[in-house]
Amino acid sequence: MKQLYLNGGIIGSTLDYADNEQYTVTEGGTAPGETEYTTAGSFLWSCPTGVETVDVVCIGGGGGATQDSGGNGGSGGGGGGLGFKNNIPVSAGQNYVVVVGAAGARDTDIGAGSTATDGGDSYFISLATVAGLGGKAASPSAGGGAGGSYVGDIGYFGGKGGTGDGNDAGGGGGAAGYAGDGGAGGQSGSAGEDGTGGAAGGGGAGANNDTAGGGGGVGLSGLGTSGTGGSATGQFGEGGLAGSDGTDGATGNATIAVGGLFGGGGGGAENILGLNGSGGSGGVRIMWGKERNYPNTNTADGEGLNLDAAGNFKNSGIWSLPAVFDSKSSE
Repeated sequence: MKQLYLNGGIIGSTLDYADNEQYTVTEGGTAPGETEYTTAGSFLWSCPTGVETVDVVCIGGGGGATQDSGGNGGSGGGGGGLGFKNNIPVSAGQNYVVVVGAAGARDTDIGAGSTATDGGDSYFISLATVAGLGGKAASPSAGGGAGGSYVGDIGYFGGKGGTGDGNDAGGGGGAAGYAGDGGAGGQSGSAGEDGTGGAAGGGGAGANNDTAGGGGGVGLSGLGTSGTGGSATGQFGEGGLAGSDGTDGATGNATIAVGGLFGGGGGGAENILGLNGSGGSGGVRIMWGKERNYPNTNTADGEGLNLDAAGNFKNSGIWSLPAVFDSKSSE
C-alpha cells in the first residue's frame, strides 16, 4: 500500500474533503522539483527534506572569439560541453557546491595577440562528479577553439569554432546536446554545421570586412530538437540555431557575434574591429522526484505525475475530488 501526502500532511485515515476541490498529492512525501543556476559563479545548494537522490545536467561556457590579426581573419570560439548524471546520492539539509562556468571573453587586442579566454567549467559537487567543460578560445595561431568535453554518466562535446583566413571569419561552435555533439562553426565561406541529438548549430562564416555568427546554445530542461547551422550569406554569418530550447547565437550583421545560452561559442570578425563575440555562459540544473531522469524522462519544470495506468499516484500532482464523494480514505 502506498503512503500518500495531502498538501504536505500525511493521509492516514478517512478524512472529509470538499467536493470538487483540488489537492496536491505526493507519493512518499517528496514533491518533484528543480533548481537552475544560470549566473556564472560558485553557489551552495541545500538539499530539501525527503530528497535522497538528484539528477544534474551541466553545460560549460562557450569560448571567446578573435578578431582579424595580421590578415588571418578572426576565428570562432568552441561550444561548451554537456554532461549529465542521474541518481546522485544526497542528504537532506546538507549543502553541495554548484559552479557555473563563465562565458569566454572575446579578443579586444587590436594587434597580433589575443585576449580571448576559454569558457568556464560548470559542475556539481566537484569536477569528478558531473561537469560540462568550457569551450576553448580561438587564437590567432591555432584558429578556431576546440569544443568542451564533459564528466558524467553521459555527455557530449561542443562544436569546434571555425578558423578564419584572409577572406573569411570563422563561426562559433554550437553547444553540446543531450544525445549528440554541437555543430562546428563555418569557415572559408561555409555555413555552420547542424547540431545532433538536441545540440545547437554552429555559426555561419563571415566574409571580408564582416563578422561570423555565434554558435547556438542549449537549454537545461532536457532533450529537445537540434539546432541547424547558421548560413553564410556572402557577407555576415548567421547565428547557429539553439538546441533543446536554448537561445540562438547572434548573427554577425553589424552586431557583436555572441554565443547563445547556454554554452554557444563566439563568432569571429574579419578585417573589422570590435564585433567578434564572447561565448555564452554555462548553466547547471538540479532535478529531483521519482521517475525523472535525463535526458528526457519528465524533465520539464514542474513535471511529476498524475496517475499511472493502474490508477496509482506517481511523483506528485493535483487531485480533484469528484462531486459524488464526501470523503475518501487514503488506505
